[in-house]
Amino acid sequence: MKKLENLEISNSFVKLGADFLQEKLPEPVSSPYLIDSNPAAIKLIGLDIAEVKKNEFLEYFSGNRLLPNSRPLAMAYSGHQFGSYNPRLGDGRGLLLGEIKDQYNNTLDIHLKGCGPTRFSRGFDGRATLRASIREYLGGEAVHGLGIPTTRSLAVIGTGELVHRETPEPGAILVRLSDSHIRFGSFQLLHFTKKSNKVTELLNYIIKRHYPTIQNESDKVQLLLRHVVKRTAKLIALWQANGFIHGVMNTDNMTITGTTFDYGPFGFMDRFNPNFTPNHSDPNGRYTYGKQPEIGYWNLSKFGETLGHLVDSQLIAEELANYQKIYNDDYRALMGKKLGLDIHDAEFKELVNNLFQLLYTSQVDCCLFFRHLSKLPNNFPETFRKNFKDPQTLDSWISMYIRLIEREDPDLNVRKEKMDMINPKFILRNYLLKNATDKAMKEADFSEVERLRILLEDPYSDRPELFTQYGINPEHYSAETPASSIEMQLSCSA
Repeated sequence: MKKLENLEISNSFVKLGADFLQEKLPEPVSSPYLIDSNPAAIKLIGLDIAEVKKNEFLEYFSGNRLLPNSRPLAMAYSGHQFGSYNPRLGDGRGLLLGEIKDQYNNTLDIHLKGCGPTRFSRGFDGRATLRASIREYLGGEAVHGLGIPTTRSLAVIGTGELVHRETPEPGAILVRLSDSHIRFGSFQLLHFTKKSNKVTELLNYIIKRHYPTIQNESDKVQLLLRHVVKRTAKLIALWQANGFIHGVMNTDNMTITGTTFDYGPFGFMDRFNPNFTPNHSDPNGRYTYGKQPEIGYWNLSKFGETLGHLVDSQLIAEELANYQKIYNDDYRALMGKKLGLDIHDAEFKELVNNLFQLLYTSQVDCCLFFRHLSKLPNNFPETFRKNFKDPQTLDSWISMYIRLIEREDPDLNVRKEKMDMINPKFILRNYLLKNATDKAMKEADFSEVERLRILLEDPYSDRPELFTQYGINPEHYSAETPASSIEMQLSCSA
């Protein structure tokens, strides 16, 4: 394991030049302090966990000192926000420090979010609130724990300074890791400013770094689009199967590697409602849960437009047309795993359709419902059954479900074990997240942040010794959301 000063940082993106970025040093902060660090992510980049306890860790990752060989920069991009093109975006409060190899020899970006203004800040202070930083920190770990590609974070570091939003709030810096920070909007900026040669330059950079196996192919740009379409479709299938709602699927929040990126007003489904978005700033419901698959396609089409000078429009259309099938196939397979069924025929399709109609009309907790399914055919909890408005419809659905289980003749114990490893017991409910951020902001108590991080490392299992050590009551954290907190919404600035 490495010391801080021995981390091997490089920055290949800086070589692209001024059309793509602004080189900028972080703004120092007065009194950095550790809110929480992520041992799993620290281990991932080969850093000795003991380094976190050093003051140098705070100095390097608050922006007060530069890591060796780091060349911080703010990335330039534009994008469609809520369907309308905005040419004036870019990293207004974040800086890419550079790249590092992880323990699997993958290249990861290290990025500071909330480290002061850049030329893209549009008059804002370039800082981040403690509340928003904790939300992104825990959001990334929750999604990672579910096996969904995502950014992660090394730590959240308090700045010792106030950030002025609706009211003054404590400030913080998020130390983010990602396989890439290049977005669909990175291409859109160059495309709409008619810099087609720069689009080509960025494409070559991406292919060399992220898709090196295609860099010598004559149709490499088309192949790149194919990869991006596939990864995006698979990502959104995972979101839908896990009840994750991103909340702000703007093109500047979609990466070319198919990674869950930028956690603002996100949420997980409590009671099933396809028309729900956790984003209070989306009154027209553009980014509701039910619309995420079509928005994924829409965003890909905007990315495809930027490639028109290199790939025939008909070929672009053909690649985009693959999205729906990839999404459908992956989503069907994921639902099969969640239901413990391997045969995905017309009866299976009917079962799934009836299931979501049942959940929508009955308004029961989705996470608990799927978790209880592994107990069938014999032990479906009567107390949970009573939550259904129409128990007879539930019984009818269960009868069909049991019949489909029995036709596959599975070992019920094996089936339960497999289902319990894909249907989580714990999810990051927004009310739990609010409790953690409230304690952090009002009491400078970060223990709940730590508990949630530990809990979400493995959202499928009870770990009695660890739970006792950190005071984690599994029944509390696995309980359904209180009625007063159902469909909690936040603004984009939260």
